[in-house]
Amino acid sequence: MSTVAQVSKAMQYVMVDVANDAGKKSGFIQRERKLNGASFVQTMVFGWLSNGEASLSELNQTAASVGVKISAQGLDKRFTAQAAECLKQVLEAAAQEVVRSEPASVGLINRFTSVRLMDSSTVGLPESLAELWPGCGGHHGQTAALKIQVDLNFTSGALEAMWLQAGREHDQCERAQQLELPAGSLRIADLGYFKLDVLEKHAAQEAFWLTRLKIGTVMYDLDGQEIALEEWLNAACQTQVERPVLLGQTHRLRCRLLAARVPDQVAEQRRRKMKREAQVKGQTLSAARLALANWTLLVTNVPGNLLTLAEALILYRVRWQIELLFKLWKSIGKLDVSLSQNPWRILCEVYAKLLALIIQHWLFLVSFWAFPDRSLTKAAHTIQRFALSLALACQTKHMLSYLLTAIDRCLVAGCRINSRRAHPNTYQFLLSCPDFPLS
Repeated sequence: MSTVAQVSKAMQYVMVDVANDAGKKSGFIQRERKLNGASFVQTMVFGWLSNGEASLSELNQTAASVGVKISAQGLDKRFTAQAAECLKQVLEAAAQEVVRSEPASVGLINRFTSVRLMDSSTVGLPESLAELWPGCGGHHGQTAALKIQVDLNFTSGALEAMWLQAGREHDQCERAQQLELPAGSLRIADLGYFKLDVLEKHAAQEAFWLTRLKIGTVMYDLDGQEIALEEWLNAACQTQVERPVLLGQTHRLRCRLLAARVPDQVAEQRRRKMKREAQVKGQTLSAARLALANWTLLVTNVPGNLLTLAEALILYRVRWQIELLFKLWKSIGKLDVSLSQNPWRILCEVYAKLLALIIQHWLFLVSFWAFPDRSLTKAAHTIQRFALSLALACQTKHMLSYLLTAIDRCLVAGCRINSRRAHPNTYQFLLSCPDFPLS
């Protein structure tokens, strides 16, 4: 099945079939008069996809475009707990629809069956929703918050997993630990997901991982002697060094420790950030930990004949792509922005915008993902201009397929990143590495 057909099928299933069913199951639709589940969900999703700060008047116009005549005041009254539950059910169904693109021809990425990026982003909510979505409170200052967990397949662009959890829950939640990876795939995640049990599990699945070293993790050499990390680094004569290690006091995971010295100004920036974070948490930083800011420290179970130290440093830059995706969701999608003070409207807005952003991401995959120099920012602006057309086309398979093909042409033609000589983009570093298959 082509990607256009995949997206068309997924959109019609989620935005029509699931939406109508969710409207009834949630109790939002008692009697179908002006609105049904599908028309309500489409109004919210495509209205906010068109403009992340859409007013009631603009949403009212979107409702009219899908054939619903309702006043702005009438629409405002629809933002209830039942409406939020309706949108949540549709969102969860959309997250289960995994759409994939043809992978880009990037040598370093193609050495692995897939490259998986794991991260989360948090959206603050009104305090009255704390029982439903409790936040961290304390120094974080969010009594109510929603955390969005995403497992992004950077190779195919697929959102392999996406789920919601309370803001107070740790990234190392049970569901994140239970994710399985196919053999030959590579997992890249930040320190919030650093857990030796999980790394050991992925290694047993014949999957690879590349992560920053969590300072304080005990390491041994291959003879079982504990490694004094700071002492070893101080003795290093080169700016980039590596060695085989056994990771963890009891796990003894065999892997490679990779170290690269950073410029002095980068080290100073790191130390300032560490001190700010420690002050907020009421912690004291040791001199040894501050000294380690001079180094980028990575650990990986990828063998050296498949990934050199220099290549690992390039590949780890890819982790920022999921950070940029979240930034896109908040800067252009306005995921954490609302013009309302009504808690249920705000929650409806978050769910609907997340739905819109999933659909936006599906549209990224309509062949556009196959270009390594893609610009998601330019693509998001292009899709905004098509949002109301998507609302109209969503009802008809033939019309939707035609529109998706037109969107594909626009994305390919005008949504690319210019190469840079002074400060190369990540894709330029990736393309500089040779291409050879996983053996």
